[in-house]
Amino acid sequence: MNLQAALKSQYHAGLATLRQAIERCPDDLWIDGAGQVAFWRVAYHTLFYTHFYLSTREADFRPWDQHREEHQYLGTVPQPPHRQPAIGEPYTKAQTLEYWRQLDAMVNEVVDRLDLDAPDCGFWWYKMPKLDHQIMNIRHLQHHAAILGHRLRQADSRPPDWFGMA
Repeated sequence: MNLQAALKSQYHAGLATLRQAIERCPDDLWIDGAGQVAFWRVAYHTLFYTHFYLSTREADFRPWDQHREEHQYLGTVPQPPHRQPAIGEPYTKAQTLEYWRQLDAMVNEVVDRLDLDAPDCGFWWYKMPKLDHQIMNIRHLQHHAAILGHRLRQADSRPPDWFGMA
């Protein structure tokens, strides 16, 4: 298996975990963070940054057509590119799943175009090669999917299944 194939498989596996977490989230937990950042915000943050860091470089990124400025931030990391969020109307599960579908559909084509040998990832706040950055992006995706799975368990809901590869 080549690197692109492995990355695509792991992106799809991580995204499948996130999709199930979104689908299995009870409606009350979707909006109410129960003392934590609301479930929908974590799900949107995860999709946004997975999409963002799949870009060749910062300047090439084109946000989802329903993106609302500042909604991608969680407000917990005081370093670039994060800021305090300016949150308005929550995204619905249907909207979030539509973004998920669009992102999952673009993974193969985007990963095939990446120059994984590039010494610079294309995002000034990360000083790492492109391949390291893509692995970090997958780790970020899985990190938040796992957090959402844990929150589902705490709410006595069924957590997402484990996907080793897609």
